[in-house]
Amino acid sequence: MKNNSIQLFKVFGIPIGLDPSWFLVFVLITWLLAANYFPVEFKNWTTLQYWTVAAVTSLLFFVCVILHELGHSIVALMYKLPVKSITMYIFGGISEITAEPTNAMSEFVIAFVGPFTSLVLAGIFYVFEIVFASITPIYAMSKYLALINLTLAIFNLIPGFPLDGGRVFRSIVWGITHNLRRATEIAGYLGHAVAFLFIMLGVWLLFQGDWINGLWIAFIGWFLENAVVGQVQ
Repeated sequence: MKNNSIQLFKVFGIPIGLDPSWFLVFVLITWLLAANYFPVEFKNWTTLQYWTVAAVTSLLFFVCVILHELGHSIVALMYKLPVKSITMYIFGGISEITAEPTNAMSEFVIAFVGPFTSLVLAGIFYVFEIVFASITPIYAMSKYLALINLTLAIFNLIPGFPLDGGRVFRSIVWGITHNLRRATEIAGYLGHAVAFLFIMLGVWLLFQGDWINGLWIAFIGWFLENAVVGQVQ
């Protein structure tokens, strides 16, 4: 685990920690929910209700991200791959699996289980949304968490290495070519393309006046581009 991370607890012997950047995104998401999302959806709440439900929703969202990463890590342990830690940071979470899978199938399963976990969570919160429709705070949290987990699953299935979808793509190429190095290079080219598309989309949104989404998407593209270079190397 990174030296500047704050260790919280362990699950199956895997340390779970927070990078200091996590606090920034926690505050940002809470503010966006309390000041923008919930006031539009639920107009009769008090200010205290908006901020309380927003803070709880943000915490539950990051619990969902931890479960997403635990999906990767637990399956990696089943394949006898060492998992050093899971760290929450500004873009979500990282499972630090310190060895490459030994075959294409294990790569596919380890990569796919994360988005699958998010899909299952989206389904669970959708059920909560229906069951607790009459209890507004629980309904509000469930509605948002169902949507955000579905979004997280779809985003991670984008075939941009090293996102989960990019690793799924690499596993397929690996299975076809039987060459991990070649599969990594091909997945890396696609990862570069996806990163540049994010950057261009972000710049286009900036020119349209959508500063928040434009900067965020362009930043994700820049981060993904750097991650591709590091992973391929």
